[in-house]
Amino acid sequence: MDSQKSPIDISRIERAVHEILVAIGEDPAREGLRRTPARVARMYAELFSGLHEDPMRLLETTFDEDHHELVVLRDIPFNSMCEHHLMPFEGRTHIAYIPGGRIVGLSKLARIVDAYSRRPQVQERLTSQIADLLSERVHVNGCAVVIEAVHTCMTCRGVRKPGSMMVTSAVRGVMRDNAGTRSEALALLYRR
Repeated sequence: MDSQKSPIDISRIERAVHEILVAIGEDPAREGLRRTPARVARMYAELFSGLHEDPMRLLETTFDEDHHELVVLRDIPFNSMCEHHLMPFEGRTHIAYIPGGRIVGLSKLARIVDAYSRRPQVQERLTSQIADLLSERVHVNGCAVVIEAVHTCMTCRGVRKPGSMMVTSAVRGVMRDNAGTRSEALALLYRR
C-alpha cells in the first residue's frame, strides 16, 4: 500500500512498533529486527484497509432476476483482527439470501466479507454487518450469515484452547420470521 495515498500513518506505526520492541527488552537495531517496524506497518496497512473502504459501494451493481429462492455461497475464507487484543482470527463465512427481485454477483459477496473483516473487529459485529448490508442495500426478502472462526486471542494466549471454534449467525427478514425457511437455509449453509 502506498503510504502517500493511504490514510494510514505508516511512519507513526513504525515508531510505535520500535517502541514496543524497546519496551519488551529487545534491541530494534539488531539485524533480525531492523526492518521489523516497517514490515509491521505495511502489514497493518493491509490488514486494516477495510477501515477506508465503503462496503455499500460494492453493491452499486446488482442484477434484475426473477429468482425468489435461496442463493447460497459457502466457505468464503477471511481473516480479521480481534479489536480487544489485536490478534488474528480467521475462518469461513457462509451467506444465504432470498432475492427480492435483484441478485448480487458472487464475487461481491466475498468482497463484502473482506471489506468488513479488514478492520479491528469482533465476530458478532462482522456477522451482523454483512447481514444488515444485504438486507438494507439489496432489499433481500431474507438472509442468513454464519461465520465460523478460530481466534488466536483464545488459542495462543490466555486460556490457550487450540481447536476452539466460535460460530455466530445473523438472520434477517423471512429467514428470521419463518422457521421452515430458516431451517432450510441453515441446513444448506452447514452442509459439508
